[in-house]
Amino acid sequence: QVQLVESGGGLVQAGGSLRLSCAASGRTFSTYAMGWFRQAPGKEREFVARVNWAGGSTTYTNSVKGRFTISRDSAKNTVYLQMNSLKPEDTAVYYCAATTGPSRPFDVWGRGTQVTVSS
Repeated sequence: QVQLVESGGGLVQAGGSLRLSCAASGRTFSTYAMGWFRQAPGKEREFVARVNWAGGSTTYTNSVKGRFTISRDSAKNTVYLQMNSLKPEDTAVYYCAATTGPSRPFDVWGRGTQVTVSS
């Protein structure tokens, strides 16, 4: 099993930046892709970005394209989410997740880290 621990959340003004980190431990060799999701108060959890572990290809939801960058450090078993030009609507709990196959859902989750963007 893989364990995920997020860090890097906090309070930032609109237009500012934050970098989230997600450290993976355990059976990390089984990881196919990792991603970031977020859940705002009163809303469902939504996909933000993902990165395939082997080739590094990335996918983003439209609302963060050009502002957020997902990356991974294979040596550290860590995935990052660099968030620039933050907006109040980016306020949410951000979750790191992992999947073990191309057709499998994200089924390993971290506990989340709060990101608050003030206007």
